[in-house]
Amino acid sequence: MIEVKYFGAVAEKTQCTFENVVSSNISLKDLLQDLEEKYRFESLTFSVAVNQKIVSKTTDYNLKTSDIVALLPPFAGG
Repeated sequence: MIEVKYFGAVAEKTQCTFENVVSSNISLKDLLQDLEEKYRFESLTFSVAVNQKIVSKTTDYNLKTSDIVALLPPFAGG
């Protein structure tokens, strides 16, 4: 299972802080597309991290069942 964690406005939109996605051999791009279709993120801005490393949303990364994907709100300076 791939764990997807939601933070900030994304968590508000999904009405949950995490979910487990049962899938094998899925790319990050495909996962994000599936989540977009499910939740209609529309104009939400967020970054993506895989296993605590920020990655591009367009990265052609094949997820493994032990991966943790986080959708993070924009970061503010400080």
